[in-house]
Amino acid sequence: MIQQRFNEKTKSTYWSAIDPWLTDKIYLRRGFKEYFDSHAGRRNQNGEYPTVTVRQIMWALRMKPIKRERWETVFDRSII
Repeated sequence: MIQQRFNEKTKSTYWSAIDPWLTDKIYLRRGFKEYFDSHAGRRNQNGEYPTVTVRQIMWALRMKPIKRERWETVFDRSII
């Protein structure tokens, strides 16, 4: 699971781990284990597991997603 960040100095974005304040809200949510297990079993030809954004998993778990920032790349409905 990844979250997009913005670097003010370089005006560029990058991906990193999710904010600590979100982890318990997501990981302890009913349905997370089933969602995780269903994605963990789908590796590609290179043996890589699928990646999901914070907003994707929040939608899947029927949580109100975090606010989308103007600079964010949108992957809400596709597998990364």
